[in-house]
Order: sequence, then C-alpha cells, then structure tokens
Amino acid sequence: MTDERRTTHDVVLETKKLTKIFGGLTAVADFDADVRAGEIYSLIGPNGAGKTTVFNVVTGIYRPDHGNVIFKGADITGKKPHEIVRFGIARTFQNIRIFPHMTCLENIMAGQHCRTSAGLWSTLFATPQKHREEEKIRETAERRIRQVGLARFRDELARNISYGSQRMLEIARALATEPALLVLDEPSSGLNAGETDALMKFLRELIANENLTILLIEHDMNVVMGISDRVAVMDEGRKIAEGRPEEIYNDPRVIEAYLGSEDD
Repeated sequence: MTDERRTTHDVVLETKKLTKIFGGLTAVADFDADVRAGEIYSLIGPNGAGKTTVFNVVTGIYRPDHGNVIFKGADITGKKPHEIVRFGIARTFQNIRIFPHMTCLENIMAGQHCRTSAGLWSTLFATPQKHREEEKIRETAERRIRQVGLARFRDELARNISYGSQRMLEIARALATEPALLVLDEPSSGLNAGETDALMKFLRELIANENLTILLIEHDMNVVMGISDRVAVMDEGRKIAEGRPEEIYNDPRVIEAYLGSEDD
C-alpha cells in the first residue's frame, strides 16, 4: 500500500512496554508499537491474542499495569475515554454501538459533543454562540453522512437501517469527532463480500484525502493484505512479528500462530 501520499514518518501513536494483567492472566505483555502518520497499521492474531485489550488501553477503557501510551508526543496513559477523544483518537467497536432510537444524522451529531464549548448559560439562553455551534455540528454531520453514503437515511432511525449501513454509521460518528487517529475494531465483521470491498475502497480514499491515520484490528486477511501499510502480529499477549503485509504473509512465526506447528 505504500505510495506517493506517504510524505512523513512522524509517529502519531507509540506504545512502550504496554502490559495489562487480569487477575493471574497477562492479556498483553511488553507491547511496543509505533504508528506513523498517514498509514494504515493493522493488528492481527488468533482469538485471545490481546488485540482488543491493546485497543482498550489506548482508548482509555483500561488502565495499563505497566507501560505508556504516547499520542503525538503527549503521554496519555490512564486518561479517561472522553479525554482520549478530545486528544484526537476516535474508535469503533467489534459489536456495533449506536443509538438505535435516534436518527442517523443525530447519531453522527452526537460524535461532535467532545468538540463543543458552549456552556450552560449559552445553552439555557440560546445565545448566538450556541446557535453557531449547533450549525457547525449539523454541517459536520451532513458532510460525514454524505461521505459514508448514508445521506438518504439521514432522518431514518438507526435501528431501521441494514447491519452494513450501521457499520458505516458508526465510522461516520467517529469521524465527526475530527480525529487524527481512527481506531477500528473489526470493521468488516458481519459484512458481505460487496460491503467489504466497499469498506476497503472507503478506507483507502479516507487515508488518501484526509490528514488521518488508521489503527485496525481485522480478521479478514484479504482486508489486511489489501489496505495495510504495516502489520503487527500478536500471539498470547505478545507481538511476535511486524512488517509489510507481504513479509507478514510469509513469516513462519505467523503461520505457526494461526495454524499451529506440525507437532501440535
């Protein structure tokens, strides 16, 4: 996936010796990674390898037992999820989390909450500042809903649209926070072949057209190999390999982690 748009190697996200322990189980051990500006960095591995735990630590759902999370040069280790979003990290989840009884447009507008500044006084008395802010929120939501191809559903309740459309709606809501880093947890899960192809095309265009970096967990290896710039492989909580997609595809350690050794 490396092409002319790769103009910088600035590190957007760095994890240092990241470790998370649940009781006596070490879910993630000494995980080091550096995600560079403008790339799609994919995290793969067998079920239970620790991938989602890494995501949950990076996005503030879990606090690490050891190690640090550095975002754009700032140590954000242990920050709360809403603080992480304000820093510029947005995420989606493996199990879709939308507001089913709100319209699609309202769902996306909700993503702008972290960027609002009008206080209680402005809200209660509907000041010009509040009106300007509401107009900006709506404009951003309208732009994002068109971007993901759901404009025709803007006034439809989110629960009434298809599963694949709900996936794109969740991505649109994350994008509405205007992130520098978009964290996607298995975005192709549950999609059919056509929807998966459309998702891949969308993510390629997103990276090409916006000042954005993507951190991705994905089980569909066609997606991983098709859109990733670099891939890291986890097994039993540890990173066992990292490199370009073609390097990872032929790495014996990766093959063994997925398929097991001949002695198993």
